[in-house]
Amino acid sequence: MHIRLLVGVLIVVLLVAGPALAQDDDKPTIAFLRYRASGTEDIAKPGIWDVLQAHELISPFERELLDENLDLDGERINVSWLDAASDVTNINAMVEKTLDRGADILLTFSTPVTQITANITKEMDDPPVLLFAIVSAPYSAGIADSPCIKMPHVSGTHLSVPYEQYVALSKVQLPDIQTIGTIVDPAQTQSVYGVSQITRFAEALGLTVEVASIASAADLPQATASLADKGVEMLMIGAGYTESRGIPAVLGVARDYGIPVFGVSPRMIYHGALVGAGFDDFYGEGVTVGRMIAAYIDGTLDTSTTGISSRVDLGVAVNLDTAEEFGITVADSILDEAVMVIEDGELNVLSEPPSLPEMSLEERKADDAAFLATLECTPERIAEEQAQLDMQSSN
Repeated sequence: MHIRLLVGVLIVVLLVAGPALAQDDDKPTIAFLRYRASGTEDIAKPGIWDVLQAHELISPFERELLDENLDLDGERINVSWLDAASDVTNINAMVEKTLDRGADILLTFSTPVTQITANITKEMDDPPVLLFAIVSAPYSAGIADSPCIKMPHVSGTHLSVPYEQYVALSKVQLPDIQTIGTIVDPAQTQSVYGVSQITRFAEALGLTVEVASIASAADLPQATASLADKGVEMLMIGAGYTESRGIPAVLGVARDYGIPVFGVSPRMIYHGALVGAGFDDFYGEGVTVGRMIAAYIDGTLDTSTTGISSRVDLGVAVNLDTAEEFGITVADSILDEAVMVIEDGELNVLSEPPSLPEMSLEERKADDAAFLATLECTPERIAEEQAQLDMQSSN
């Protein structure tokens, strides 16, 4: 009797819960795949959350959980986090684990994670949508050939580092400079690309460029010493992970020679670079990819006809503590442009924190639609991009 009663209760519970379980299964799941926790990602995420909250896809309480990098089983969306722990060899397993879980949207941060995720998913018959952000070299990395010549399930936003403006600061700081040095990790696409751009624009200014190659962070002191012995007057560090994170090791040697070290990101002053200058609108990166996520969930975004967005921005930062330690006076015009300054161990942010403009949900959807329309891959645009690619390959 008790057993039959228990079975009856279970049947009723399952019948009642069935629709709810089915509804949960219908909720889109966003999987965040990252190389490591980073300061730039921490700035981008609020842009994503602001958009998703403005579109009423997450509640204020759910936003608090996401701010803590916690997985979310939300009312309208699910969110999960996976991290490669700064080890490229972990990325494949991380992506496979995510695919096994059945994520609907793969949101990748960084070039290596996006590159590997794209390579794995391109072999699938019905891959999940892949949207990426904080990628500096999607085309040289093989993620896509051009904004619209790409895999149909892939789109996103990539930052365009203003290397020309970055390199030009060398002559602002040292007007008579003749030789600069830089460091490359041949195993990292963004490092190779960055050094090629530094070399290109430095030579356009009539400068000689010396390049030292490394295989790991342990090589940085020797690489720096070899550049110093070649008479470089400044070190300009590119966007490679090894060299950008290893600036303290570079400084340990550069200090002995009195050589100023510049980095191609404002946040490189956190690691001791005298001047950091490069792309700085990571909040805007988050907003752009957040718009894509919201539109995809709303059913108004087709990744196959949505081109990759490109964003250009320049932010300049100065570490006055490093300047004092090296006995260097930073050029006034560089200081005047600074959005961040470190002085006496304190970070001073000189710009207003970014935020979304106030508007109704209806106005926001219309504004997002107008922006996304600028990314549309029309037949004419595809033909134009293909012609450019053909011309480049023939040359």
